Parts: sequence; C-alpha cells; structure tokens
Amino acid sequence: MLKTRIIPCLQLIGESLVKTIQFNRHSYIGDPINTVRIFNELEVDELAFVDIRASRENREPNFKVLRYITDECFMPLSYGGGIYDLEMAKKVFDMGFEKIILNTASFTKPKLISEMATFFGSQAVVVAIDVKKNLWGKYEVYSRAGTVNEKLNPSSWAKEIEQQGAGEILLTSIDREGTWKGFDLDLTRQVSESTTLPVIAHGGAATIEDIGKAIKVGKASAVALGSMVVYQAKNLGVLVNFPDKQQLEDVLEKSK
Repeated sequence: MLKTRIIPCLQLIGESLVKTIQFNRHSYIGDPINTVRIFNELEVDELAFVDIRASRENREPNFKVLRYITDECFMPLSYGGGIYDLEMAKKVFDMGFEKIILNTASFTKPKLISEMATFFGSQAVVVAIDVKKNLWGKYEVYSRAGTVNEKLNPSSWAKEIEQQGAGEILLTSIDREGTWKGFDLDLTRQVSESTTLPVIAHGGAATIEDIGKAIKVGKASAVALGSMVVYQAKNLGVLVNFPDKQQLEDVLEKSK
C-alpha cells in the first residue's frame, strides 16, 4: 500500500464512464464495472466516482450502477453527484461506499455538510472545491460542474467547510483538468496552507513527477488522477492503468 494515497478519480454520466477536458467536452471511456475489475487486479488502494451531470441535470445518483460498482469493488470507495440530503447519502453508504463527495449541495443546502458530519462522521464527508481563474488571474470557486461561479476564494471556502465539519477536500483546477499540463501548484499550496484538512490535488497530472510536485510543492496530502489512469498517454487511446508503484514510492520519497 502506498504511504501517500493516489486515487483514480473516475467520471460518470449515468451508466457510462467518461473523461472531460476542463469540465466540458467529454469522451467515452467504457463500462465502469469492467474498469473496477481492472483496478481490482492493479490493487489500487482507493477509488472515487463522480457523476458529473447529476447535479447539473437535477437528478439523483444512478443507484443501479452504484450497486454494481460496490458489488465488484475490493477497495474503499467514494461517490459524488446528485446527493442533496441525508437519506440519499445513507442509501449510498448502505451500498458500501465509505465517503460522500459534496459540491453543489454544499451551496444549495448550507447546513448539509455539518448535518452529514454529525450523522456519518467527518471522515466520511469530502467536499469538492472546483476552481477556475478569472480574467484577472484570481481563483474563484464554481459549482454545478463548473457552470456556476460562487464568487468565493478557494482558501476562504476551505476554512469555512472545515468549520462546518468536512473531513477532506477534493481540490480540482478546472483550467488544468484533462489537459495533461500538470497540477496548479500555486492553487494547491494556497488551499493546503489555509486548512488542517487533508487536500487531494486533482486536475492536470501527466507524469509521476507531477504527483511528487503536488505533494512537495503543493503540500497536498493525496493526489487524484483522471486522464493518467484511463488513457495510454496524451492524444492516445483508452487504456485503464495505474502508475508503477515502485516508481511512485521513489518519487514520493524524494518529495518529503
């Protein structure tokens, strides 16, 4: 098991596994169940699934697909997308997911983070902070799959959700997501230094070295990977994979 968590972050639209670029155009990757089986064989420590259209389309999670995923998966799972109340979250937890990822609902239902933390425990509540730069280079937080500007600074929002009881942050640079340009290290560092919560850096990873930089320079606690684990390489075809664990250990050891 890796000392630093490296988490495949997989995007769903309904029953299909997809991959976006900057939260916009998406490509079909395949069947999520077959993908889970491959990650089982690769002995990945943890998986995250996010239905990227559920909140935008005002629909609940696809519970049928989530049940198939938990039936097949051997490792801890987190899920986000379309969760708006405790009952919906309980249904996901009862299927076997260990963590819930909240984004849009943390704005539309301000008390939901604290309610979930009280009911399920802070360790089970992950808040996704999706960030874009504006025309003046300032970071701003977005919801509804990057379509609604909440006019918040991500570091300030990180402090707020920590006070509300969140247990972890999934920090995504929308500008970097799916681009293979490396993590936004300034963003990652700013948010990581603003909170005591573990920050999972996400968006832009292209190499194992990028992962090391997110930990050493960005001060992230963990890293989430998208394109790197579903494509052979940039501009090449689909190949569900995971970086060599020994190479990861070497890079992470150097990042200390």
